[in-house]
Amino acid sequence: MNLTVHEAAQDTRRETGVVLRGAELEYRRHGDCWVIPVAGPHIGAWHSTVEAVRIPAGRQWSPPGAAAAEQVAVVLAGAGVGTVGYEISRMRAASALHSPVGSPYSLSAGDREMTVYVWSAVPSEDGTARAGRPGAGPARFRSLWSGETWLTPPVASVLFRPGAGRAGLCLRCGIMLPDETLGVRQHEESETVYFVFEGEGQFYLHDRWVEVGPGDGVFAPPGVRHGARNPHTGHLASRFVVFGGSVAELPSYLVHKLPDL
Repeated sequence: MNLTVHEAAQDTRRETGVVLRGAELEYRRHGDCWVIPVAGPHIGAWHSTVEAVRIPAGRQWSPPGAAAAEQVAVVLAGAGVGTVGYEISRMRAASALHSPVGSPYSLSAGDREMTVYVWSAVPSEDGTARAGRPGAGPARFRSLWSGETWLTPPVASVLFRPGAGRAGLCLRCGIMLPDETLGVRQHEESETVYFVFEGEGQFYLHDRWVEVGPGDGVFAPPGVRHGARNPHTGHLASRFVVFGGSVAELPSYLVHKLPDL
């Protein structure tokens, strides 16, 4: 069977992953906001999508039909207010929001523009979680700096566990001090998308280390090795912070050790 150029490119991306550059995002108008798909079918992601959204000052992002999917949003810049169902919380850089299936959500910017990255995934066909413990009551709002689920070394945390919202989204944060590495591994069943929140460092993808900075990211399909490290040393070196998640695998040794998030 002959493949089209597009199909061949997708096959390559499924084998090696994709480096995502924040500076190359070309936002398009969507109502009062500006939106760009970062991860999705166009790069070979089959189970989840990630959108970058810029919300102008005083405006709101409340996508129609959001309740049909599980959503996780992380604020990169700006401040405002987030709602999930009837719950409300102030949002600022490093704030995270989790909207399970069946709960509409919204994000409203304050007196300056707010930039957020939003993960979205629909439940599996039988409507059950892919991982995690049944009946877990997920938190709606957290911070990348949350200290409730630290895993060391280096410092890492799980903000929202897979399965809590039925579709199996997971959000993690890794904080690397100079010369620290956040393991290189592969997940056989889950797609992973990670971004840089703070600092300069490197992502490992497939077979190489790639230089990245704030807003940059990587998409690692199932079976593709990925990781992160802070290669800098010396008294001027700073920490390197990454965040992201997957659909929907959580290592088995953690499933029964984490609290309900």
